[in-house]
Amino acid sequence: MANTPTHTPHAPQPSGDTAAPPPKPPKHPTAWQLIRPYWVSEKRWEGRRLLALVIALNLAVVFINVRLNAWNASFYDALDKRNWPAFKSSLAEFAVLAFSFIIIATFRTYFRQMLEIRWRQWVTDANLTKWFAHRAYYRIERDHLADNPDQRISEDIRTLVNSSLALSLDLLTTLVSLFSFITILWTISGAVSFALAGMNVTIPGYMVWVAALYAIVGSFLIFKVGRPLVGLSYRQQQVEADFRFLLVRLRESAEQIALYRGEGAELSRLKSAFGAVRDNWWQIMVVTKRLIFANSIYAQIAIVFPIMAAAPRYFAGAFTLGVLMRIIDAFGQVSDGFSWVVNSFSTLADWKATINRLREFTRVIDAAPHTDGGISVVTTGNAPAYTAADLRLSLPNGAPLAAAGSFAFAPGSRWLVRGRSGCGKSTMLRALAGLWPFGSGRIEVPANARVLFLSQQSYLPIDTLKAALAFPSSPDTFTDAECRNALNAVNLGQYGDELLTSAHWARRLSGGEQQRLAAARALLQKPDFLFLDEATSALDVETEEAVYDALHAQLPDTAIVSVAHRDTLARFHQHTMTLHAANEIEPPRVVGAV
Repeated sequence: MANTPTHTPHAPQPSGDTAAPPPKPPKHPTAWQLIRPYWVSEKRWEGRRLLALVIALNLAVVFINVRLNAWNASFYDALDKRNWPAFKSSLAEFAVLAFSFIIIATFRTYFRQMLEIRWRQWVTDANLTKWFAHRAYYRIERDHLADNPDQRISEDIRTLVNSSLALSLDLLTTLVSLFSFITILWTISGAVSFALAGMNVTIPGYMVWVAALYAIVGSFLIFKVGRPLVGLSYRQQQVEADFRFLLVRLRESAEQIALYRGEGAELSRLKSAFGAVRDNWWQIMVVTKRLIFANSIYAQIAIVFPIMAAAPRYFAGAFTLGVLMRIIDAFGQVSDGFSWVVNSFSTLADWKATINRLREFTRVIDAAPHTDGGISVVTTGNAPAYTAADLRLSLPNGAPLAAAGSFAFAPGSRWLVRGRSGCGKSTMLRALAGLWPFGSGRIEVPANARVLFLSQQSYLPIDTLKAALAFPSSPDTFTDAECRNALNAVNLGQYGDELLTSAHWARRLSGGEQQRLAAARALLQKPDFLFLDEATSALDVETEEAVYDALHAQLPDTAIVSVAHRDTLARFHQHTMTLHAANEIEPPRVVGAV
């Protein structure tokens, strides 16, 4: 069970005395529903202004390209006619255009990156907030609803923002360029006439039709070749994340693995995980090879195809060399415009795979945490006790786990929960914390109650010792003197001078020290209800008794509920609850005044 300290009335933050009916599970959002929120958020005007600026700079680049197309005619005509003054004038014009292009392209990239990081920051903040809301992060891991949420929040959101911005701006620029150069190509290429079945046929702006036909046929063929990349890209992101997760887990569990001498088993597991990366990559390689082959054929033919198409009219004297070069340039621009899908196919494949992963993740974190017929947890101001009525625990598959019955933890009372291993003791505490909805019954939490749950392995953030001790409160909530007193009370006084030392405390402290630090945390938080799930199991009997003495002395009004196996703890508790698994005959027993 995760360590779940809180000052809120209760973890699920119920809104009343009755549980709301469970809503229908949300559908997968569309790509537009993933992209839209930032542009209608409180940051929308900041984003829209930046987007308008980037669009304007993109259009300025298109304008320069149009001017360079016109420059082609004068430059190559000057070369063809050996006109030195016109040649010098063309070079001067090119210098102005080139310098303007450099300045505009530089700032276009700068402001686009600015927009990208601001958009990404907003989307990341929004997803982190939803991930933590209603403890969705816990529910996802508990119910195995989505793999590698860390990758989806970091890598997938980055790809969504980067690719969406790049593709949309590139598409807009391509469309503007396409219409601009279609006009140019239509005008300067003229019409072509030929006889067909005894009839004279004239095609105006024939080079436009040639470019469109060439691009559409090429795009269709390349799309057919590269289509499998969408699924393979999705799979690659998944297996890469799985491999990275195992590497991180190895680093975090290095000592345990070393003690078990489990290097061989972990090495085999890592090699197997990378085998999935390798196998999927081989498939990507095969499809990419075919795609590059098709793209290369398309690109190489595009070099000579416009010359071949325009050659008859050029050799007929219909236009000059400069106009021919202008036609070739315009043909390339129009062909690229019609080939946008081909040129962007790899990016589109990655973008589509990312969209699919984020759609799945968004559906999961937006889903309501309630379940039909589950355990209801409500706040009530009618009684000061933490109560449960006819509480029955089940597994996620519906199989019964334990019948905890009805009970009430009054302020200042001391309860010892006992039972065989696996009978559902820790699960009962999860239910009391609002983390386990599987089963039936009603749990009532006093309004404004401060509740703290301590597990067998306490969570310690990588921060200063004071931050780890004060968690989940801010370190500034408690004075240094209060922190030192709490440490002294649990025999951790040697760390009193290291309150401002930052470290990975979960690695630096032993298991017993971590449990004592969690007890010191309880002394600082002073909760109304304190639940300990084997929270002193790593301590020797003498130290364990010292910790309980400190809890009893400094938290006289706190209800303390301990899940433990040791008989030595019985003297610290007034009541005993013995829990039995569902397959055991005996019902749960509650004994008072031990």
